[in-house]
Amino acid sequence: QVQLVESGGGLVQAGGSLRLSCAASGGTFSRYRMGWFRQAPGKGREFVAGIGWNGGNINYLEFVKGRFTISRDNAKNTVYLEMNSLKPEDTAVYYCASPSRIYMYSDNAYTYWGQGTQVTVSS
Repeated sequence: QVQLVESGGGLVQAGGSLRLSCAASGGTFSRYRMGWFRQAPGKGREFVAGIGWNGGNINYLEFVKGRFTISRDNAKNTVYLEMNSLKPEDTAVYYCASPSRIYMYSDNAYTYWGQGTQVTVSS
């Protein structure tokens, strides 16, 4: 069973930056694709970014391309989401996720989820 714990959320002004972290345990982290999702008030959960087990095969939501960067440190069992030039529309609860199968290439089969961390961007 994989456990995921996010941290790094908070309140920031538009144009500011935040770095989210997700610490994983309970599995062989280096074999799993990892993803970030978000859910804004009154909206469904949406995919933000995904990264392959070896740090490659990276995908982003079009709206965050050029502003967000996903990365991972397999030695620390941690995945990161660097968020720059934040906009009020980025306000949401951000979730870290992992699939149940190793060596996945796609971002459509996530099984394990963290508890989420709130990101609020003021205008």
